[in-house]
Amino acid sequence: MPTEFKYEIVEKIAVLSQSSKGWTKELNVISWNEKDPKFDIREWSPDGEKMTKGVTFTREEAAMLKKALNSRDDL
Repeated sequence: MPTEFKYEIVEKIAVLSQSSKGWTKELNVISWNEKDPKFDIREWSPDGEKMTKGVTFTREEAAMLKKALNSRDDL
């Protein structure tokens, strides 16, 4: 039996892309199981009810990612 979990999208930041089937890859701030919110990247179904596995970042990790991306000349 799958473990149930709660989530709350605290802030929608950006839609990064959309598939031909309407799924959107999004950057959001999400609180998982009523814990401190984290930056989150994952794909969401068109109705927002289903999601894929994603990756979450603490504020510190997001800052490191931002620094790493900003240091690239090819972006």
